[in-house]
Amino acid sequence: MALMITCPVCGRRNGYEFRYGGEDKGAYPWGQDMDPRQWAEYVHMNSCTAGVQKEWWYHRDGCGSWFTIFRDTVANVEVENPEERT
Repeated sequence: MALMITCPVCGRRNGYEFRYGGEDKGAYPWGQDMDPRQWAEYVHMNSCTAGVQKEWWYHRDGCGSWFTIFRDTVANVEVENPEERT
């Protein structure tokens, strides 16, 4: 079964309509003095969580919106309200 993603504009759609934008790492580090090693770690190093993580997605074949969702990377399903799952 393909991943289904809920776009905030278009609603629930097939995951093939979207482009993965990476895990949500929080605010972009504007204005911080970072050496090249720190910058490379921020850009390229990911936590690769086995479980629920917050991710960026782009609705490539739809409205063109960027948004975040929570996805269970083990089951490959979108998760709503992950804080209520504990």
